[in-house]
Amino acid sequence: MIFRQLFDPTSCTYTYLLGDGGQAVLIDPVFELVPRDLALLEELDLRLVATLDTHVHADHVTGAWRLHERCGSRIALSAAAAADTALVGQLLSHGDHIGFGSRTLSVRATPGHTGGCLTYVLDDQRMAFTGDSLLIRGCGRTDFQQGSPQQLFSSVREQILTLPDDCLLYPAHDYRGITVSSVAEERRFNPRLGGDADVGDFAGYMNNLHLPHPKLMDVAVPANLRCGKPDGDAPTPETPAWAPLTLRFSGIWEIEPMSLLEHAAKVQIVDVREAPEFVDSIGHIAGARLVPLSELSSRLNELDQSRPVVAVCRSGVRSAQASALLAKSGFSQVANLAGGMLKWRSESLPVVCDGERS
Repeated sequence: MIFRQLFDPTSCTYTYLLGDGGQAVLIDPVFELVPRDLALLEELDLRLVATLDTHVHADHVTGAWRLHERCGSRIALSAAAAADTALVGQLLSHGDHIGFGSRTLSVRATPGHTGGCLTYVLDDQRMAFTGDSLLIRGCGRTDFQQGSPQQLFSSVREQILTLPDDCLLYPAHDYRGITVSSVAEERRFNPRLGGDADVGDFAGYMNNLHLPHPKLMDVAVPANLRCGKPDGDAPTPETPAWAPLTLRFSGIWEIEPMSLLEHAAKVQIVDVREAPEFVDSIGHIAGARLVPLSELSSRLNELDQSRPVVAVCRSGVRSAQASALLAKSGFSQVANLAGGMLKWRSESLPVVCDGERS
């Protein structure tokens, strides 16, 4: 089985990818990071069959609808969440199962943070994805979205902490950079729900937190009841339109050699090799500007920020670094030539060597 834990630094949200037999599910995807998730799916050769939200989030917008539009994946969410049933492809209840390849996740209802919280447990009970019901040494708040401290205490104690001691617990959020816990750890060390705490202790603690509401709550909750579908004419971020590009999981946009040849007239081609390489036997692309990577930071003013830039090197490694540097420097239309000049030559595309075109 393939497992990846992904992170959104803006909302401190963890997204989880599980794959088997060429199929995958994503748990708690984030709207803005859908391109990242699509890139990973492509690189791992996985077909997304479903997105699973642990609850209707109040601090970020789900990527479920956006992924459905791109992949045809079904949207799965708690039946108790009261989301738009025209958009939810699978309304989930306690005891349901979601399959991917030869593996399954079982659904456990764990309300209390919100009325529609779910925990997803892997078939061998070695992993569980707890959303905000149980965080690492903590838990989600209980003061809005039909929350209830009594209900949350019961959910965690009966549905999560009854799993095997070595079951790994993966939450929807962590604000300290901690990635995973276990049932045994949380049963013993969770200061709110572990040890000898009873429901009175827990309710007394939760009812006196007095936390401010999440900053994005008024935006996120309505959007998530629509499964992340933009309201009305709200724009959806899309792939750059100036050329056919592929986003790699590294965060770098790439352009294939033939596509660059077709769009060469409207882009700035920046070759970041050293001067001797520019005229060696591999050659360079006609019209390319030589700006060695070691000089790029000091020569940015030679490039037009309003026009797309394609970085080129021998293999695509140095130019990937150049692409990242350009993006950080304010260039909004940047791509790396996939495979560099080696791939360009392997496809028998024209080059210039020592001033002569071949």
